[in-house]
Amino acid sequence: MLKFMIERDMPGAGSLSAEDLRAAARKSNEVLNSLVPRVQWQHSYVTGDKVYCIYIADDEGVVREHARLSGFPCNAISSVVSLIDPTTGEG
Repeated sequence: MLKFMIERDMPGAGSLSAEDLRAAARKSNEVLNSLVPRVQWQHSYVTGDKVYCIYIADDEGVVREHARLSGFPCNAISSVVSLIDPTTGEG
């Protein structure tokens, strides 16, 4: 499976309540359950007006299908080709 970062334009996302975020996660999970095993949601980063989601999926198409079925925007999908962190510079 491939790893993708999804950018969602969601004005006011950073002001959503814990209950709003829980409801969004529930909706996402419902749709994901219908798409198993083609896609998995790892986690998301909520910023002021955007949400960045990390997914593992068979292909970009199933990521777009999840967005369509869940009603969440999908403004950009980027394929993750490498992961680096501070330990990458060691050794």
